[in-house]
Amino acid sequence: MVRGGEQAYGGGVAEYFPPRPAARAERKPRRGYALAVVVTGALLVFCAALPWAGLEARSDLIDAGIGKSLRGVDAACGVYTLLSGVLAVMLGLATLVTRLPLTPLAAIPGLAAGVLLVVFVTNPDGHSKGLTVALGDFLTIEPALKYGWFAALAAAVATTVFALFSLLPRRD
Repeated sequence: MVRGGEQAYGGGVAEYFPPRPAARAERKPRRGYALAVVVTGALLVFCAALPWAGLEARSDLIDAGIGKSLRGVDAACGVYTLLSGVLAVMLGLATLVTRLPLTPLAAIPGLAAGVLLVVFVTNPDGHSKGLTVALGDFLTIEPALKYGWFAALAAAVATTVFALFSLLPRRD
């Protein structure tokens, strides 16, 4: 019976079945962090081709100087750093394409690149071999770190940080 436009029965099927608890949301990969890992990994690859170190000869007497640079890929540490960057890019792209959460694994090549950069500087058998020659104000010869090494270190740290940030839970 219907009274005043309402059902006398009181409801429908929904009253007999209690509401289901919300299904646990699947963990989706953080696509923004995956893209950031791809970009910073590509920067790491690019920075491996930049000058990392060199010898500089300066003379304060004649106010002039010359230098010889060493690119990252000219040393074994630079080649391995380049490969670490390629691996980070591949992991980030795999996350973007397959939607599997592989981005956190990019922290491993990011950390490895950072360690390789430190080894490049602290290696006693390195390219500079502790060479520093000073002949008063006339001539000073010393090893120097170039901008490419610092850029590679920043890219390695950024790759590691973005890979680790992808582990943080989403705030939806």
